[in-house]
Amino acid sequence: MTPPDVNVIHNIGYRHYDGPRLGRAYARRSLFTQSLRGAYGLGRSAKSKVLPMILLAVMCLPAGIIVAVAVVSKADDLPVDYTRYAIYLQAVIGLYTAAQAPQSVSLDLRFKTTPLYFSRPIETTDYVAAKFAAMASALFLLTAAPVVILYAGALLAKLDFVDQTAGLAQGLISVALLSLLFAGIGLVLAALTPRRGFGVAAVIAVLTISYGAVSAVQGIAYDQDNTEIIGWLGLFSPITLLDGVQTAFLGATSSFPGAHGPDGGAGAVYLLVALGLIAGCYGLLVRRYRKAGL
Repeated sequence: MTPPDVNVIHNIGYRHYDGPRLGRAYARRSLFTQSLRGAYGLGRSAKSKVLPMILLAVMCLPAGIIVAVAVVSKADDLPVDYTRYAIYLQAVIGLYTAAQAPQSVSLDLRFKTTPLYFSRPIETTDYVAAKFAAMASALFLLTAAPVVILYAGALLAKLDFVDQTAGLAQGLISVALLSLLFAGIGLVLAALTPRRGFGVAAVIAVLTISYGAVSAVQGIAYDQDNTEIIGWLGLFSPITLLDGVQTAFLGATSSFPGAHGPDGGAGAVYLLVALGLIAGCYGLLVRRYRKAGL
């Protein structure tokens, strides 16, 4: 029996690709689209859609109730300001971020698929920009939807068009900044570990527990008549940081004890810290994925 020739070259049908090469921009857009869809469970299993859709409904339900009451009672104004709505429901926003930020980045790290992205014509900055933009867009949809519902209800209740439109613009600017801030913090914390559970716990701790701690210390300072420090304490929690920015620049009413929100120079510090955090989170993500892509 003649042994087989081990040096035979087999033609298994591989062909050179001659089609269009869509490049980095197409890859970046595709990654953004898929990440945004995944943030609401679209294109994933049915159980993956349950939590984000429930949280979206929870965000919108109070706005619908407020609208119904305003229309039926023929109120002169909405009982909740556009800029205050996200502050009241910050726990829901924090829970959504904690659930979806690890889903967006932790699985790629856990299953070591990140280097596969960078084996294509896509750079680290493309990956980070797509993930950051997708998470921020998902949060903006979550927070802007109830604000738009409030605006539609105000118009149905025949409230002043100019005032309500100005309030809507302020509310949308506020939730846009919130979305960028929460997306950056959530993705940085989630990218630190491939374990999704650890990422969820870390995001909840930073976004939710920090708010409770800062609010408690502000309350103690107010009870002791130490009102000067109340405004500065707000720098140590993402949601109170946002509260300070919109109080200083968007005409919002502060939720700080005694309404001692920042003003003047303190407001500028709040804005600089918020923008610095967003830029810093982006930079940390780029640095993290330069190592993860090796």
